[in-house]
Amino acid sequence: MSFSTFLIIVVILALGIVLPSLRLCNEWERKVVLRLGRFTGVRGPGIFLLLPWIERTPFTIDLRTVTSSFTAEQTLTKDNVPVNVDTIVFWRVIDPARAVLQVSDYPTAVRGSAQTALRDVIGQNDLSRVLSERAALDAAMTQVLDNQTEPWGIKVSSVQMRDIKIPDVLQDAMSRVAQADRERQARVILGDSEVAVAQRFAEAGNVYETNPMALHLRGMNMLYEVMKAGGTSTVIVPSTAVESMNFGTLTGITALAREAGAGQGPNPPSQPQPPSPPTFGA
Repeated sequence: MSFSTFLIIVVILALGIVLPSLRLCNEWERKVVLRLGRFTGVRGPGIFLLLPWIERTPFTIDLRTVTSSFTAEQTLTKDNVPVNVDTIVFWRVIDPARAVLQVSDYPTAVRGSAQTALRDVIGQNDLSRVLSERAALDAAMTQVLDNQTEPWGIKVSSVQMRDIKIPDVLQDAMSRVAQADRERQARVILGDSEVAVAQRFAEAGNVYETNPMALHLRGMNMLYEVMKAGGTSTVIVPSTAVESMNFGTLTGITALAREAGAGQGPNPPSQPQPPSPPTFGA
């Protein structure tokens, strides 16, 4: 046998031994190595060698964050209300050795534990708290689930309730309750406004009682506003108001203004009219 032939045989044997021993692992992956059935370590990332026919890598673990969604159907709250809760959990493997050696199917185990934790949390709280305090319940479920999966080498980052569905009948009843509460608040606010207005009127009455001139000025201002508005409306002022507010002079001025507007001269002074309600044309 020549040397070249011997060299070719050696190269072929070397390739037959080395090539089956080569393993390639991506950056986000780790491979669990077993030597004759016993755990010897975790390899990766990159290229590494195994002992041929002695070591093997039956498990490849992905270290990236995994998203798992599940639903808890017809779960009873503390006040016996059935709800359907759609939830999502974010988790990742931080110890590939424990994830493989401690549990046979860790993705299924994580989802089952998360669903159980969700049912426990819902059963310990009333419907009102489940609907209004999602953030607190999410944090509680995350803590419970993380403590449960920590021996498996798994870290639970977050648990979030995406949707909570309640029976249609109960939803309609809750809508009516909310509407009635809003109406009650509106009536309370309206009543408070009436009280405030009444108090203001009472204060104004006290001012007018101690200062008659202010009352007279107010009455004259009201008549002025009515006449300034124009139109064909008629304002009837009781005779008692004329006497109490001294509107006699104002009525004469108004009559003169109306006659001047009609193109007629003022009439000579006439005898005083009987005390009847005067009428003003505005």
